[in-house]
Amino acid sequence: MDIAARTFEVKLERIITASPAEVFEAWLDPSAPGNPWNNGNKAMIDARPDGLFYIQMKETPHYGRFTRMDKPRLLQHTWVSPYTEGHESMVTVTFAAKGGDTLMTLHHTGLPDNERGHAHEKGWTFFMDLFPARMAEKQ
Repeated sequence: MDIAARTFEVKLERIITASPAEVFEAWLDPSAPGNPWNNGNKAMIDARPDGLFYIQMKETPHYGRFTRMDKPRLLQHTWVSPYTEGHESMVTVTFAAKGGDTLMTLHHTGLPDNERGHAHEKGWTFFMDLFPARMAEKQ
């Protein structure tokens, strides 16, 4: 069976009390609490098109390549880990003005439709709940 026929996706939205530019910058800043880059034991990030990243969360390595960046509206990168079974998946994050706030949407596609692929929903939900809370603390 073709892997494309057995994929799963995660889509989450959160409202964050800050401008799209502030949210975009904080999401990519390894020193900003609440984002995945800040939560790892080890993180390297070159946040630009064709830039690479590596993050180790607990003992699990995650890596990928930034494919699109349209500050402050969109960023997209590949995502590979043991939980994707070595397959490249795609994460797209958008930042849209909503009044004085930002609607942040994270859409992760191409995940394997199995227990390990579905674990990404729990992981991304953790960050998409934690990140707005940390941003609110800065306000």
